[in-house]
Amino acid sequence: MTRRAVLAVGSTAAALPVLFTTAGTAAAETARYPVAPGYSVNVRSGPGTQYPIVRVLSLGVSVPIYCQKPGETVTGPYGTSNIWDNIASGEYVSDAYVNTGRDGYVAKRCG
Repeated sequence: MTRRAVLAVGSTAAALPVLFTTAGTAAAETARYPVAPGYSVNVRSGPGTQYPIVRVLSLGVSVPIYCQKPGETVTGPYGTSNIWDNIASGEYVSDAYVNTGRDGYVAKRCG
């Protein structure tokens, strides 16, 4: 899969907000990624189009990616991928519709 980098100037991983815990260690907030412009993306209960649609994302939204898992291969505006992004508990979108700026995994694998 080939990704087009459509990132705003200055929006690098280094610019992500950092939280400090009471122990003084830093923990980065979950990064958010834009959904492909012009697409209302189906959110499914599992990593494939055979899973029920639980909601539809509005145009122009960004989503957090908590973890990713392999599933059905889908072709979208960002190429062809079998990676599915977990954006909330029991909610998945095909990575082919999310601009992560990279091919492959950008988050841990879902357990």
